[in-house]
Amino acid sequence: MIATETAEIFPLTTADAGRCAVIEAVLFDGDSPWPEQAFRSEIEAAHNHYFGLRVDNEFVGYAGISVLGPVGDRECEVHTIAVTPGSQGRGLGRALLDALLSVADHERAVTYLEVRVDNDAAIDLYRRNGFVDVGIRRGYYQQAGVDALTMRRDAVEGNDA
Repeated sequence: MIATETAEIFPLTTADAGRCAVIEAVLFDGDSPWPEQAFRSEIEAAHNHYFGLRVDNEFVGYAGISVLGPVGDRECEVHTIAVTPGSQGRGLGRALLDALLSVADHERAVTYLEVRVDNDAAIDLYRRNGFVDVGIRRGYYQQAGVDALTMRRDAVEGNDA
């Protein structure tokens, strides 16, 4: 991020769903982007936590994670992290990932995600943040015919977040 920029991460509401869908359509055009209604449903689900990102009051990204399982035996799954093309490469994806991992750490939950095998920047980000490769899901991104790498981050023990 540029030193003069002001970034804000905030909880998404259904009023933000349309802006998410616009970014989604740009970033994931060949991978069945989620429509606005899908974002509304995900944001409303009680087990999900979705965050938005504004830089200098411009909506430039979003991220979501689900919390599953009974208390004391939680598991989290990263659903998405997205930053507009013009805002990428400035640490904003990392900031969104930090917000998601704070949810997982609070729950002391192991965290899973899938990422395109050809998304080297995201894979590197996840590895730098404690995720390890656990497998390949062949044809996961069906429309594009691309495999997904499944990754896992162990629960943070003893965190009083």
